[in-house]
Amino acid sequence: MTELDDLKLKVLELLKEDARRTPTLLATMLGVDEQDVRKSIRELEDQHVIVKYAAVVNWDKVDDEKVTALIEVQITPERGRGFEGIAERIYLYPQVKSVYLMSGAYDLLVEVEGRNLREVANFVSEKLSPIDSVLSTKTNFTLKKYKQDGIIFEDHQDDNRLMISP
Repeated sequence: MTELDDLKLKVLELLKEDARRTPTLLATMLGVDEQDVRKSIRELEDQHVIVKYAAVVNWDKVDDEKVTALIEVQITPERGRGFEGIAERIYLYPQVKSVYLMSGAYDLLVEVEGRNLREVANFVSEKLSPIDSVLSTKTNFTLKKYKQDGIIFEDHQDDNRLMISP
């Protein structure tokens, strides 16, 4: 694990809030030289601390139907590799968006995206469940996303009702 200096940590926090911030803006916000910010970003990218710049999309606002499922997977760890080999086998499927090793009632949490319920169901029954080490799966379909990565998706309306006091 890489130990980061204070400048790199601040740059990471600001880029996580908004990856569109330029090195010039970051330098101004942090009160440091722009070249120091550029160097920090380059080093963070080279060390694979920053692995991707991405947009957070509210797909409910787009006419592109997708189904997301969170699948709880219980597995038997492999001798010598533990959970790593099975997790790798699962995350290589293109439908899989995320895989997390969990504590608690199940071992892996797998996020899968498909065009419809049937596509996700077929993935679970034809690809995921047949893996030798998989003991059981429990599929939970996402019905609505309220917040992701700190961003609230709801169009919040202020309560403009008058206060009534007795």
